[in-house]
Amino acid sequence: MMSSRTVRRFTSAAYITLFFTYLFLPLLFMGIVAFNRSSIPQVTPWEGFTLKWFRHLYADDQLWPALQNSFVVGGAVVAIAVPIGLAGALFLTRLHFRARDVCYALLVSPILTPGIILGISTFLFWDRWFHVSGGLWTAVIGQATFISAYCMLLIMARLQRFDRTQEEAAFDLGGTHLQVFLKITLPFLRPALVSSAVLAFMQSFENYNTTLFAIGFQQTLPIYIGTKLRVFISPAMNALAVIFITLTVAGAVLYEYCRVREGRLKFMRSKKTDAPRHSDPHRRLPSGRPAARRHA
Repeated sequence: MMSSRTVRRFTSAAYITLFFTYLFLPLLFMGIVAFNRSSIPQVTPWEGFTLKWFRHLYADDQLWPALQNSFVVGGAVVAIAVPIGLAGALFLTRLHFRARDVCYALLVSPILTPGIILGISTFLFWDRWFHVSGGLWTAVIGQATFISAYCMLLIMARLQRFDRTQEEAAFDLGGTHLQVFLKITLPFLRPALVSSAVLAFMQSFENYNTTLFAIGFQQTLPIYIGTKLRVFISPAMNALAVIFITLTVAGAVLYEYCRVREGRLKFMRSKKTDAPRHSDPHRRLPSGRPAARRHA
């Protein structure tokens, strides 16, 4: 008879194995397809190793404008969503009023709204009222409506751990509101701002539903991939996926390496700071006499 602890360990190991198999097995097959000579995306039969799908991807004239548009839209969304998220977080955490919960629900509601509705409403609003046709600008506005809510939640989580007495002390010392914000509040929020900027860019870069209906006749990288897959499933798309997976893994490894290295450097610095200072018996005083030795 197996004990309950053995059963739990076996069940946990089996669950973790199935979970990671379900998660990474499609990526493994997709990577194999990218190097198969077959013009149809398949693992078997294996027709030989090739890099031609990467060359086909590089020679595609529609890929590079779509990739450029994705970077442009992502950068613009970061520039708009992060300040709006910061303003909303400060508004909800610093001011206390009866309608605070209602304002919070209104600011978070774009996250719960389907992306198709956001895209169509953005396109119709700017086209009907301001006669602005769909393009990169409307895609930026449509994405920023819900991505700014994500940024606000991240910054709010950081602000809830902020000690307001630091600002009060700065005000008592004669600091202005702008000086206190730039020298105390903003440095404290820097990790949350960086995280929200990265999240905003990634959310914008991979967004499909909102962008599809708001961008008009232009296209970003997700729309380019979706169009290619609707016409014909080419192994070149698998090659593109392999490139993104490689960049993601390389970025994660680099980040982990930098984090571990920074932790070691901080540990070594703290160790040097906390190390006891031993007196040198041969050290001489300014008068020229040797320093007295300490006896236990």
